[in-house]
Amino acid sequence: MRSLLAAALLVQGAQGFYLPGVNPYSFSEGEAVKLKVNKMTSQKTLLPVDYYRLPFCQPDGGPKMDHENLGEFLAGDRIESSPYRINMKVDMYCEQLCISNLGRGEQKGVSPNKMVRAIRKNYHNNWIVDNIPAASKVEDDTTVTTRYWQGFPVGFIAKDTKRAYVHNHVNIEIQYHSVETEPEKARIVRFTVEPFSIKHDFEASADDDDAEEGMVKGFKVADITNPIESCNPGMSAKQHTRYEMVYARGREPQPASGRVLFTYDVIWTENPELHWASRWDIYLSMDNAIPAKVHWLSILNSLVIVVVLSAMIGAILVRNLRRDFGRYNRLATDEEKAEDLEEFGWKLVHADVFRPPSFSPLLLAVCCGTGAQLFCMSILTVLFSAMGFLSPSNRGALIMAQLLLYVLMGSVAGYVTSRLYKTFKGKSWQKATAAVAFGFPGICFGVFIIMNIVALSQGSSDAVPVTTMIVLLVLWFGISTPLVFFGAYFGYKQEAIEFPVNTSSIPRQIPDQPWFMSVPFSLIVGGILPFGACFVELYFILASVWTDQYYYVFAFLLLVFGILVITCAEITVLFNYFQLTGENYHWWWRSFTTAGSTGLYVFLYSFVYFKQLEANAFATYVLYFGYMALASLGLFLMTGCVGVLSCLVFNKTIFGSIKID
Repeated sequence: MRSLLAAALLVQGAQGFYLPGVNPYSFSEGEAVKLKVNKMTSQKTLLPVDYYRLPFCQPDGGPKMDHENLGEFLAGDRIESSPYRINMKVDMYCEQLCISNLGRGEQKGVSPNKMVRAIRKNYHNNWIVDNIPAASKVEDDTTVTTRYWQGFPVGFIAKDTKRAYVHNHVNIEIQYHSVETEPEKARIVRFTVEPFSIKHDFEASADDDDAEEGMVKGFKVADITNPIESCNPGMSAKQHTRYEMVYARGREPQPASGRVLFTYDVIWTENPELHWASRWDIYLSMDNAIPAKVHWLSILNSLVIVVVLSAMIGAILVRNLRRDFGRYNRLATDEEKAEDLEEFGWKLVHADVFRPPSFSPLLLAVCCGTGAQLFCMSILTVLFSAMGFLSPSNRGALIMAQLLLYVLMGSVAGYVTSRLYKTFKGKSWQKATAAVAFGFPGICFGVFIIMNIVALSQGSSDAVPVTTMIVLLVLWFGISTPLVFFGAYFGYKQEAIEFPVNTSSIPRQIPDQPWFMSVPFSLIVGGILPFGACFVELYFILASVWTDQYYYVFAFLLLVFGILVITCAEITVLFNYFQLTGENYHWWWRSFTTAGSTGLYVFLYSFVYFKQLEANAFATYVLYFGYMALASLGLFLMTGCVGVLSCLVFNKTIFGSIKID
């Protein structure tokens, strides 16, 4: 049964399986369809900004903010109303929106206007219709390309003049599917925007006076003196704007300055093949931009590492341990007793192997408790996502799930910390519990405050409001902290972990260790194999976080996560055995850092990935490396906890299998 469930999850994850999460809305013909605008994003700055920060056309009465959840605020989403008038199944031809003053033109030695700066930073618009994001359609003389991520660009930089031009006309193409049970109604299944830059020469209405830079006049009707075919009211047959019209001889693009007329077309098309429940599939697969074969190759690469590592453990550990058990458990001869040759190898440290760590037992217990909390949060989040419960149509759901699961797993952190700290014979249990309740969350909140200040200084929508900060503090102090103390209470009520051998009162002297058992070597080798097992999926996750691509192959991620945990456990156990064989019993911190070094490799890889982002602003450096350092620290704690618990189980097993005099 379990194998069937795993196979089903894998297949569904590969196809972008999800539960829609919201009820479909059926539109009647002529019914108003709302077009909403979201934050503008850029790969160059990584700082999203509010749509109306630029002098775009605004709706009557000003834009109205949508009711957003906590996850949307934390993701920087700012969904607002727009002035675009769209009605179900009603085509529109070169509809005029408004006249906007974009500011002064580009000149040497003069600071460019807001629109030019946004275009040069490669900002993209992200629009929404009926809760699905806009795909971007780009056309040239020979090809038409549709991209289902990152929205569409605000404008472009001409290759010859290097000047900025704004996209002041859009073709809004919407596909619908008729409802089987209600033939007179239809549901929206696809939303595509094709932007154009058209220099409209126009004469505004008589009440139009000059507007200052950044001010947008209300909706107006202007007479276009050089209309293209779709904008010419004298044409006998109405036509939608096409590429050939925009780039016909004598036509010029619209510079991102001065007074600009914004127009749009609305094109409705029926799609009987695409159903409402499947409308997100092409977004999640990004139109097969990343074939499933890539993820399968990633899985095979990870499995090869696991198989090789398991073979090493089978060849080294199992064979050596069987020989050690046979030697340690047989009766010694009189000659061996006389020469005191009975004990050698890892059995020599049986009286010291479970001695508490020499450096800060409290810190190790806190790190393991925090790592266990992050591990439970991660596995549950990936599991729920793979089963389809975190729908992409419910924006912010993934971030909210991570946050709430982390808060609820506070009891796990308190329990693990208290059990380990009591085993280490620690006395400052209040300090240990407080450290796990306020340590890592305090670091996260401190980094978040710094990032928020940076975002505020740049005018980014990533800056969360004060009310969201208060909600986070309530989750931390009102739910997470009590749960940590609750778990710690039950942990301290339990007996300390029992070990199969007694610990002596006098520590044994540790002989000199070979170079390959040094801490730097174990950090290098211990982290590279787990990192090698997951770096392909890591690339796609980083692309999702930093370049606004979709990642929804959580079934693959669940398998890779399992492989990562197994690899960390195996490599740590292998190094632990070599360390004990060398009569070095300081394995507690070594096992934690050996497995945790995977986080160090992830942070180093973030420098390699950063080169793809074309970012050069100081705020971008702070934002990117601040959050990547925090994520790497979390992975360090999580994999370190896996290493400690794996070695603890291994050591209890082998020392419980031999006879101690």
